[in-house]
Amino acid sequence: MNDLSRPLPSDDGACADAATPEMTMPVDAAGVAVVPAVMSMVDAGAAPVPITPAPANVAPFAASTAITAITTADPLEASIAAATDALLAAQKPDGHWVYELEADATIPAEYVLLVHYLGETADLELERKIARYLRRIQLPGGGWPLFTDGAMDVSASVKAYFALKMIGDPVDADHMVRARDAILAAGGAEASNVFTRILLALFGVVSWYAVPMMPVEIMLLPAWFPFHLSKVSYWARTVIVPLLVLNAKRPRARNPRGVRIDELFRGAPVTVGVPRRAPHQSKGWFSFFRAVDGVLRFVDPLFPAYLRQRAIDAAVAFVDERLNGEDGLGAIFPAMANSVMMYDVLGYPADHPHRAIARQSLDRLLVIHDDEAYCQPCVSPVWDTSLAAHALLETGDARAEAAARRGLDWLRPLQILDVRGDWISRRPDVRPGGWAFQYANPHYPDVDDTAVVAMAMHRADVLDQSGTYGDAIARAREWVVGMQSSDGGWGAFEPENTQYYLNNIPFSDHGALLDPPTADVSGRCLSMLAQIGELPGASEPARRAYDYLLDEQEADGSWYGRWGMNYIYGTWSALCALNAAGLSHADPRMKRAAQWLVAIQNEDGGWGEDGTSYKLDYRGYEPAPSTASQTAWALLGLMAAGAVDLPAVARGISYLHATQREHGLWDEERFTATGFPRVFYLRYHGYRKFFPLWALARYRNLKRAGTNRVTVGM
Repeated sequence: MNDLSRPLPSDDGACADAATPEMTMPVDAAGVAVVPAVMSMVDAGAAPVPITPAPANVAPFAASTAITAITTADPLEASIAAATDALLAAQKPDGHWVYELEADATIPAEYVLLVHYLGETADLELERKIARYLRRIQLPGGGWPLFTDGAMDVSASVKAYFALKMIGDPVDADHMVRARDAILAAGGAEASNVFTRILLALFGVVSWYAVPMMPVEIMLLPAWFPFHLSKVSYWARTVIVPLLVLNAKRPRARNPRGVRIDELFRGAPVTVGVPRRAPHQSKGWFSFFRAVDGVLRFVDPLFPAYLRQRAIDAAVAFVDERLNGEDGLGAIFPAMANSVMMYDVLGYPADHPHRAIARQSLDRLLVIHDDEAYCQPCVSPVWDTSLAAHALLETGDARAEAAARRGLDWLRPLQILDVRGDWISRRPDVRPGGWAFQYANPHYPDVDDTAVVAMAMHRADVLDQSGTYGDAIARAREWVVGMQSSDGGWGAFEPENTQYYLNNIPFSDHGALLDPPTADVSGRCLSMLAQIGELPGASEPARRAYDYLLDEQEADGSWYGRWGMNYIYGTWSALCALNAAGLSHADPRMKRAAQWLVAIQNEDGGWGEDGTSYKLDYRGYEPAPSTASQTAWALLGLMAAGAVDLPAVARGISYLHATQREHGLWDEERFTATGFPRVFYLRYHGYRKFFPLWALARYRNLKRAGTNRVTVGM
């Protein structure tokens, strides 16, 4: 039911705030606006100007807009110009951008171990480079973390140690001794998670009894069954299906060097039992599913051979259909690696087209530098290109706008219009129209990417009044609206993916089987709808999204960030959406969010947050060092809330100006993105390049235009 106490934004601007006069702001020596504390809109409650979206024929912040410079020799302009030049220089000849996407030690370690599992001839130089990478990211205490400066993670540490030993690092080397001691102190390899146990079982280190039962006959279950593959997320589905075949066949790694890691166990590896209940799992549900696991172990040998073969055939057919060429199954490393091992255990020769292309897809994820190398979990060209386009369009620079259009022209043919992906299980009547995250992943388009691409295309069309991308935007809008869940929100890849009980099965100790609606993705979708003119007052999908987003606000004013760290990311996403949808800047919910962002600003003027913010007993903001990308998110969020004149915003701009490097960009070693909360984190190398530019350009545009109203969706 709609909350009728909420303001209902509409095209007629009925809920717009009363405008307040703009004030001339002094500037400091760096050309950054200096705002006295008494002028804080959050503290003083000043009413900002209306925030209804600009008409479709108005180009917000276009290069031709008449604006007055803040200073005659403006360092802010110099910062924007330098960052713009650097971003333009990184554009590929065909128009797109793609930056490295780095995870923790597990992916490069698994790549090394896969080569030896298959018995391939190892590339010794590549292994030496991966070893240098793994040694560099090791913690002083001996283990490996999931994110920069994070706590040691047992599973990541076991895999990193195993890979280094496989490469040839002596077990008595200092870094290996420290790693071994750290792992044993944390409970030993017995404390590893399910995916690490599967790896160890494949290498014969532990028995398959240490791995939860996942019978391949799952492939034959009807859709109504409580555990059906349509009820889990796309990433879980693509990882699990080939894994079911491995679980049925239980192969042994070739491991020509004969490396084992028994020394990492407190007891005999063969005695390792079933996994314990994870902290997120309910005692009742877990006990039930543990009992089911026991029954499955008992009846597994009784399954008829013909039924097992039929299930294996179904799994192979699933993988074959979604193999996705050189981009790989699901276009994510774990699924791609499992598909190679599946083909291998089924006897496919190395030169079989399916096995060969699956194996080739993994090598495309390698990042090889002069001295180090690592393997990415996936690649992010659509995401990088669309976000880079937004940042460049914000600058108003003619060269930047032209480059953004080249990027959008590259994106246009990647729109998925003819493949009805796995999402049709719940939306059979919806036409395709989304974009994937990667170069190609047609069965799994991404709602978040699609909304961001559509908004960038719309901005470009508004600037030149061309309507070039109108058809693409319309199909994107149709698909995004079709993917909306019943609660008004959106997941990233699946609608209605909310079977939360499944996170209690023994296999799901990671707690990441599902893709439920989240505030950050939902905010982006509402932003898209509002930017193209669908406001909550006249659009039922926008109204439902608006209600969902307001319901998701935390008591402290922030929003949870599922795909970026964390509440800073979620709050930026939500504030952009609510501003675009017409929520008054003076609304208490908008002000509370702005107050939260101001309250968590670091002393250096920046903002930061890390993976500790995802802990189950979260009690409030977890301080972390400032980063350029998170500072940009906070600034963009505050500006969306109408708070461009806050002292906190000026300090944040100063932070970005002060930390910009000679090459025009920013350095950022810390992880600021999320794969799976508490389990897997990401470092997008592009985030430090386009987000700070975006924030600087928006600040300049708002100050020069003498307004505090952002007129685009994000």
